[in-house]
Amino acid sequence: MRALKNELYEQVARIGKAMASPKRLELVELLCQGEMTVETLAAQADISVKLASAHLKELRLARLVETRKEGKYVSYRLAGTGVADLWVSLRNAAEERLVELRIALASIAEHGDELKGVDRAEILRRAASGEIVVLDVRPPAEFEAAHLPHARSLPLVEIRRRLGELAKDLPIVAYCRGPFCLMAKDAVELLRKKGYRAFHLSDGVAEWRARGLPLAS
Repeated sequence: MRALKNELYEQVARIGKAMASPKRLELVELLCQGEMTVETLAAQADISVKLASAHLKELRLARLVETRKEGKYVSYRLAGTGVADLWVSLRNAAEERLVELRIALASIAEHGDELKGVDRAEILRRAASGEIVVLDVRPPAEFEAAHLPHARSLPLVEIRRRLGELAKDLPIVAYCRGPFCLMAKDAVELLRKKGYRAFHLSDGVAEWRARGLPLAS
């Protein structure tokens, strides 16, 4: 029986080993946004294609990601929404236990405190009724894969030249890939400098889904 128990723990440890890398965690977070090629993942994670492929191989061996080949390009996707939930749970546990992480996150969500007392379902209701504008500042392909209901796509790189599309009489809630993403922070800082009432929503699509809230695509 001891051999059997050892085998059971060893199999579960495969998941822990696959996730025990900062860059592999970042790749999982990126894949929470939707399917991506190795080249895109490498560029977003700021690593070489060769290193990205090596990390993705480890994730695939642990059955955390799957592949799809189209011509000479190989695309990766999460093996299921449970993998995204695992990432959210792991990150939440780290935030609860590690004060260093909480301090680092506080420097990102500078203008997110105003939303802490606002229920996410209330944000959804206000967006549906036109009381607020929800901006998805991720790249368009990620928005198309999945986004918060009633959100509009306005990538960070386009905000400055498209400010005229945003009314100043409505609050703006900006989000990107989750608590570790800096795009929404940069968007909120830019909008506030231009006189908009802008707030940073730390949730991304993975966090939104983990809360049991709907997504659109």
